[in-house]
Amino acid sequence: MGKKQIPVVLTEEEQQSLLDQFNERYVTSQRNKVMFQLMLNTGLRVSEAVSLRWEDVNLTSGKLMVREGKGAKDRTLWIDDDQRRKLGEWKERQVDKVGELPKWVFSTLREGGAGKKLTIQQVWKTLRTYAEKAGIEKDISPHTLRHTFATDLYRKTGKIRLVQKALGHADLSTTMIYTHIVDEELEGAMKSFRR
Repeated sequence: MGKKQIPVVLTEEEQQSLLDQFNERYVTSQRNKVMFQLMLNTGLRVSEAVSLRWEDVNLTSGKLMVREGKGAKDRTLWIDDDQRRKLGEWKERQVDKVGELPKWVFSTLREGGAGKKLTIQQVWKTLRTYAEKAGIEKDISPHTLRHTFATDLYRKTGKIRLVQKALGHADLSTTMIYTHIVDEELEGAMKSFRR
């Protein structure tokens, strides 16, 4: 059996550069920035991000319920104060733009069709466009944001079980790929350590 493909992840600089491309004066730009930031901060799958409902987000406690992701098992995630504030600001602006609070956290905003669920294709296309603007040359997809979150969480905590729980993986072997990324980084660092 061949070696499992190591997923593409974004460096901290690339993550920042991606988020810096969005001009929050524009309502769709604000929505997209908050969405990509949330994906980077929680490891949501793109399908979970577009299916996220306001009723599943508690802006007071920072608790986020992911309803029946893959494998039909709900999971609880947490967001920090900064993300709560950004989501709160987005919520106000969304209500202002749509005229009422839509069911979906990241809804469409165009006249006539405002308040509908975004499509996965729309998210893909937006991410590609802005990654290019940010000068990111890696072949990235919305799943790259999930991989980046998982790798960063593992780097910070060293606890693969926490990463498994955050991602909602039933099987730990699925999550183990993130230990390989960090192992490869260690190998590279140690090989060039004394040069």
